[in-house]
Amino acid sequence: MTIKPLQDRVVVKMTEAEETTKSGIILSGSAKEKPEVAEVVEVGPGTSDVKMEVKKGDKVLISKYSGTNVKLEGEEFIIVKMEDILAIVK
Repeated sequence: MTIKPLQDRVVVKMTEAEETTKSGIILSGSAKEKPEVAEVVEVGPGTSDVKMEVKKGDKVLISKYSGTNVKLEGEEFIIVKMEDILAIVK
């Protein structure tokens, strides 16, 4: 089964949080922050007002509490509007 977003929506999958800091300290599960970087899985066609500026495979920075969480076949995705994507990470 696949998810095909409609209008100006984008399906993203969150990337895993870092388990160690730059100095090598291992973080416990409760000390990790929710990551805000996600990978684009699918992109809707857009609307007459909204041009889709991301493509499948892009790494993006999204608003922290945006979107709708969806679980499909054991995987978790978030469906966000294009306006909730803040930047493309290169």
